[in-house]
Amino acid sequence: MNKQEKQIFTSDNLKETAIMTIAVGIIAAAVYFFLIPSMTSISSISALAIVMSHYIPLHVSTITMILNVVLLLIGFVTCGKEFGAKTVYTSILLPVYLAVFEHIFPDFTSLTNSSELDVICYILVVSIGLSILFNMNASSGGLDIVAKIMNKYLHIELGKAMSISGMCVALSSALIYDKKAVVLSVLGTYFNGIVLDHFIFGQNLKRRVCIITKYEEEVRQFILHELHSGATFYEATGAYNMQKHREIITIVDKSEYQKLMNYIIKKDPEAFVTVYTVSDMRYRPKVRSF
Repeated sequence: MNKQEKQIFTSDNLKETAIMTIAVGIIAAAVYFFLIPSMTSISSISALAIVMSHYIPLHVSTITMILNVVLLLIGFVTCGKEFGAKTVYTSILLPVYLAVFEHIFPDFTSLTNSSELDVICYILVVSIGLSILFNMNASSGGLDIVAKIMNKYLHIELGKAMSISGMCVALSSALIYDKKAVVLSVLGTYFNGIVLDHFIFGQNLKRRVCIITKYEEEVRQFILHELHSGATFYEATGAYNMQKHREIITIVDKSEYQKLMNYIIKKDPEAFVTVYTVSDMRYRPKVRSF
C-alpha cells in the first residue's frame, strides 16, 4: 500500500464515509417510505424522478441515478473536487438505497395512510439527513447541488435555496396529481426549507451582545476569563445629555449568553444591553500563549 492509499484509508475518512452512508440512508428512507406514498413532489430530484416515472418506463431509482449523474457533472465544475468527490459517492448511493427498498418493499403504500402526515414525516426525516451532509460539505445529489451552488455564488441560505429550486419540482406535480397534491407539494417545499435552516443553522446560532455599563472593567474581565471569549470596545455618546460611554461588544453562544446575562443582571441591573442574532462568523482564532 503506497502513501496515497494510506491517506485515503485513514480513520477520519472511514468515519466520514460511514456518517455519509447513514445520512443517505435516512434520506432514501424518507423518500421511499414517506414522499412516494404521499403522492406529492417536494424539493428533491427524487420527487422529479417520481413525476417522470409516470411518463418514462423506468423505476424511480433508475431515473434518480440518471438525473444525479447529470447534475453531478455540474457540481464538479462549480463546487470543486472535494464537493464532487463526496457527492459522487452519495449520488450513487441514494438510488442504490431506493433500488434496495423497491426490491425489499415492493408496492409499498403508506405508514400513516395520510398524505398530510406523510409530508410532515418526510420533511422532518429528510432534513436530518440533508443537514448532516451539508455540514460535511457534501450533498445527496440533484437539487442539493443546485442549492449548494446558489449558496456559494449567490449567498442564499441553503434552506431558501432548496425552497427556490424545489418549488419548480413542486409545481411539476400538477402534471400527474390533483390540486390538493400540488398545494401540499408547494407548502411542503416551503416548510422543508424552514426546517432545513433550523437543523443546519439553528444549532449554531450565536448572539452579538452590546453592553453599556458602569462596571465595564469587571464585565470585560468576566468575558475574557470566565467565558474565554473576546470583546471589542466602541465609544458611544448619549443623545440626551451627550455623555460619553464605552460600549462593550462580544459574540457568544447560547450557554455563554445565559452566563453573561446572569452576570450582568447581578452586577449591574441598570446596564443597557442590546442583543442581535448571528448566524455565521469569519475570524482568525487567537493563539494562546503559555
